Amino acid sequence: MARDKTIYSCTECGGATPKWQGKCPSCGAWNSLIETVAEQPAGQRHRFASLAPASEVAVLADIEATEIARQPTGIGELDRVLGGGIVEGGVVLIGGDPGIGKSTLLLQALDGLERAGVAGLYVTGEESGAQVALRSRRLGLDNSRVKVLAEIQLEKIQATIAAQQPAVAVIDSIQTVYSAELTSAPGSVAQVRECAAHLTRAAKAGGTSIVLVGHVTKEGALAGPRVLEHMVDTVLYFEGDTHSSFRLVRAIKNRFGAVNEIGVFAMTERGLKGVANPSAIFLSQHSEPVPGSCVLVTLEGTRPMLVEIQALVDAGGPSPRRLSVGLDRDRLAMLLAVLHRHAGVACMDQDVFVNAVGGVRISEPAADLAVMLAITSSLRARALPGGFIAFGEVGLAGEVRPAPRGQERLREAAKLGFSIAVVPKANAPKAAVREFEGLAIHPVERIEEALEVVRGLQ
Repeated sequence: MARDKTIYSCTECGGATPKWQGKCPSCGAWNSLIETVAEQPAGQRHRFASLAPASEVAVLADIEATEIARQPTGIGELDRVLGGGIVEGGVVLIGGDPGIGKSTLLLQALDGLERAGVAGLYVTGEESGAQVALRSRRLGLDNSRVKVLAEIQLEKIQATIAAQQPAVAVIDSIQTVYSAELTSAPGSVAQVRECAAHLTRAAKAGGTSIVLVGHVTKEGALAGPRVLEHMVDTVLYFEGDTHSSFRLVRAIKNRFGAVNEIGVFAMTERGLKGVANPSAIFLSQHSEPVPGSCVLVTLEGTRPMLVEIQALVDAGGPSPRRLSVGLDRDRLAMLLAVLHRHAGVACMDQDVFVNAVGGVRISEPAADLAVMLAITSSLRARALPGGFIAFGEVGLAGEVRPAPRGQERLREAAKLGFSIAVVPKANAPKAAVREFEGLAIHPVERIEEALEVVRGLQ
């Protein structure tokens, strides 16, 4: 079979040249030429023609829609992030730092599926079959029947998937796979895009669920073209410090479930184990309340979690520092300005450090109230009372705005034994609820009211 001709096209103007150049000869843009397969003359069959059957226009109300069948992996936290399990014909892209546990988690999931009678195929391009077997024995997966293929050529991988017909196929990783139709090296933009497109179309046509492992850049983004995330159905990110035993798997995109859902895992000698109560790992165990600590009820997807926010305010020099770990630094500067203007708490000559315990990243504005109370507690060296939680967004005018799904946040706090809650007035329950018995709820409308309530409790 003759190899298709390749050309280099410009991503800025669309111009083409037969050889790579640093500067586009058409528009003059630098480093904008990428390798692509030249279009075939009219009359020749396109390589994607068999995967694009003709369809007729249909009215939306007349289309029969059924619930999507899912296959649970047996790992509860992974199923939660996926929305209940793996969808037939779905394509999942999972990325993360080297050594964080991507291959370990997927090998455990494939073994669980195999033991449940679901055929799986593990395609490795970074290791040999013997290395994968050694890892499975370290994980305690004795007598595992998972099929392994050590291959990096796309055409051979597609032929094996077509012959074996597995229900789930893992490609570890997409950056190591290359197509014989392109001359560029594996991992290049053209190779990643072309291989991902072929595997995605094959999954849709054959019904095999495909999981792609993706490398990340030093900035933490998935390596390769941005179109890679658009082609797949689900994008998962592995988060966490490799020096810590806890890992977070976050859904950034999910066509079959909720986004921003997270799964919490603990790395053990036998692989990754799901954490049933993740709030416990994000709360420090203090023998007695300490200044600068406030517990926040945050929402990750559909799961409310309790996270401890720690603040340290110390005497600074002529240029005080503002440092936050796990929180937005620009938002911290805004909250300090609101504290000064509307509550009379001045920190302009103080160093302010804010940290979210456990390495979790909080992006929702509902953390504002907890951050401001922690900063005030550290500045005045007075601890908040035991069993205290807070949440709510704070505006520039000093108002405390409601957080989404406040009742679920309060329910989680009451379930874990917290006794005092300072929340936005709109999130307070309208009447006495049995689920909140033992939890004294203090609704507030402005930040100065919240500080006044805290002073009365200290």
